[in-house]
Amino acid sequence: MTTSIRDLRKWKSEGKKFTMLTAYDYTTARWLDRASIPVLLVGDSLGMTMLGYPDTLSVTMDDMIRHAGAVVRGAPNALVIGDLPFMAYHASAEDAIRNAGRFLQEARVQAVKMEGGGRVIEYTRQLAAMGIPVMAHLGLTPTFVNQFGGYRVQGRSDEAAEQILNDAKALEEAGAFAVVLEGIPSTLGERVTKALAIPTIGIGAGPHCDAQVLVIQDVLGLTPDHVAKFVRQYAKLGDAIEAAARQFDQDVRDGAFPTPEHEYSAR
Repeated sequence: MTTSIRDLRKWKSEGKKFTMLTAYDYTTARWLDRASIPVLLVGDSLGMTMLGYPDTLSVTMDDMIRHAGAVVRGAPNALVIGDLPFMAYHASAEDAIRNAGRFLQEARVQAVKMEGGGRVIEYTRQLAAMGIPVMAHLGLTPTFVNQFGGYRVQGRSDEAAEQILNDAKALEEAGAFAVVLEGIPSTLGERVTKALAIPTIGIGAGPHCDAQVLVIQDVLGLTPDHVAKFVRQYAKLGDAIEAAARQFDQDVRDGAFPTPEHEYSAR
């Protein structure tokens, strides 16, 4: 049975932890669906993981819709959320409504995610009123990387912590069904989680959040360079891919592949 937004809130009320993983393609989504991962985020992190950009800022709505549609087709049992990319909602509420609508209509995701507080609180209210579910995102918000001066932990000062807490409460009141907390102190993650009736989903926000999310490439050991402190690699598939490719290359050059078992006969 497909995971619903109501399930997430129910799980929080029952004290039941849950998981969210990113997915960007059909094949990965199929495997994650078979693993019964209840929530999949088609994150704008695909800019780095799939498209090779240095950050998320170059990702377009067309990029997001193409990848999100593939994930929806691969994961019929998951709640699939589309991440609104940079400039998809930054200029106006009209942009937010139009692009969120495209996500639901063209990619068939069940919800969208927006980063930040401020004007995003009112955008959340308007989208929720139109029947477009919104997941909020506070703390280290990657589309604000230039404003932050890099990927830095947020909410360490009392003032910054209070702002994040107040924004989280305002987003809940505006109709957000969940909030991602990224790159904040564990104590703040616990405060926000206890203050909200909607679930919190942590990534580098400590163990007290209602759920945890990681980028699938980090989980599988496919990230070839630096990984963040909050990441745990549950497999080393990058090493396995390299070894398999090297063996294939060697077998072809040595004449060890293909062998008769891989050939078609004339009749």
